[in-house]
Amino acid sequence: MSTSDHVRAILGATIRAYRADPAYRNRPDVHHGLELIGRRLNEPIRIALAGTLKAGKSTLVNALVGEEIAPTDATEATRIVTWFRHGPVPKVTANHRDGRRSNVPIGRNGGLTFDFADLDADDIVDLEVEWPAPELVNATIIDTPGTSSLSRDVSERTLRLLVPGDGVPRVDAVVFLLRTLNAADIALLKQIGELVGGSAGALGVIGVASRADEIGAGRIDAMLSAKDVATRFTRELEQTGICQAVVPVSGLLALTARTLRQSEFVALEKLAGVDPVELHKAMLSADRFVREDSTLPVDAPTRAALLNRFGMFGIRIAIAVLRAGVNDSVALADELLERSGLVALRDVIDQQFAQRSDLLKAHTALVSLRRFVQNYPIYATPRIIADIDPLLADTHAFEELRLLSQLRSRPTTLNEDEMASLRRIIGGSGTDAASRLGLGPEAPYDGPRAAFAAAQRWRRRAEHPLNDPFTTRACRAAARSAEALVAEFAARNRTF
Repeated sequence: MSTSDHVRAILGATIRAYRADPAYRNRPDVHHGLELIGRRLNEPIRIALAGTLKAGKSTLVNALVGEEIAPTDATEATRIVTWFRHGPVPKVTANHRDGRRSNVPIGRNGGLTFDFADLDADDIVDLEVEWPAPELVNATIIDTPGTSSLSRDVSERTLRLLVPGDGVPRVDAVVFLLRTLNAADIALLKQIGELVGGSAGALGVIGVASRADEIGAGRIDAMLSAKDVATRFTRELEQTGICQAVVPVSGLLALTARTLRQSEFVALEKLAGVDPVELHKAMLSADRFVREDSTLPVDAPTRAALLNRFGMFGIRIAIAVLRAGVNDSVALADELLERSGLVALRDVIDQQFAQRSDLLKAHTALVSLRRFVQNYPIYATPRIIADIDPLLADTHAFEELRLLSQLRSRPTTLNEDEMASLRRIIGGSGTDAASRLGLGPEAPYDGPRAAFAAAQRWRRRAEHPLNDPFTTRACRAAARSAEALVAEFAARNRTF
């Protein structure tokens, strides 16, 4: 029985217990709460984007979705928690503090706009945006207001979502955008990690060094500087065990790459044909680049539009790519997307979140159910908690995720090669058998033998006399992961 099936069984027994209890038999609010926990198991994974004011959250939402559906200017909408879900037609709904729901008129002006003319933003708890984007089929993305907003209420909207007072998780995983790394960021990350992962630590938190193109002041080597910053952030966060990775991303370049227009490609081609010395002089600053009296073969309004869409870094990268031989808009978009860091971020999200979505949702449901039965105690509460706690503590998949975080902050006696192999076998590079075993597509039939060898290796390593307790625990987990692969391959062979 899978972890999700275990959770559904516990939840079903809990629902029956509450229906049989006279004190709660006629309490629709209680039954509705249990139904919500069960419903979330069947919903897409919930991933929240969080960070300080102007960290680039809305731009990154748009880049991930591939369309401009999250307002990025300082409108009323950016002060409200906004849920982006998949839906058959575009629709925006406002949830009010008194429980009412109302439709929000929408329009397109370069991107999605929300009309708040007849609504009071202070009266709105959150917004739900339904949009027919493929990227939202398997994940709900939540855009949050900046946590360092000058308005205390705006910051608290995010805190209520990520660190709710009742301790019941509202999200399954968090992407935390960092422009700097200060004590306030670390303190909030610790709070988020404790809640998302329960009392045993973070299960789903990754970091992003956001607006990475600005770290290098728009220079063509800006992403190299951003990678250095991300490495430093990772090193500092390793001491806390909070984030499983920190990835540098230029959200603006990623969004532009995913929405590149043919007219922009044509304009960039013209700029790429300009003498390099002359173009360098024209691009010494943004003001010089958009001057009306410039002799560049692209008119000033078009140059201003390019600057708004690409930024100086994006324009420089695009011109460099075109001069290197790229000669069509699709190839240019692919190059820009790769250089933006979004591909790397999506890989991390896939490895840490998407491939473990059922697990993360099951964990959230267990933590929520445990808190629920404590808040509404019945005769069966001790038995329910006795069923929940072993799953939270002992489920191997949870242990893998905890170790992926803790391996960054805990000393071990493992050497570098052993550490890389251990991280891989417990799912740090993906949860499929080939990724765990480090097998390429050219050797698909080595799986059973590689899994058996890995199990033997990690059993022996777990028994090393110089191990400290944490290293022994990590090696035993690796052995258990390998043993699960051995059993998986054996089951496949029996099937055939």
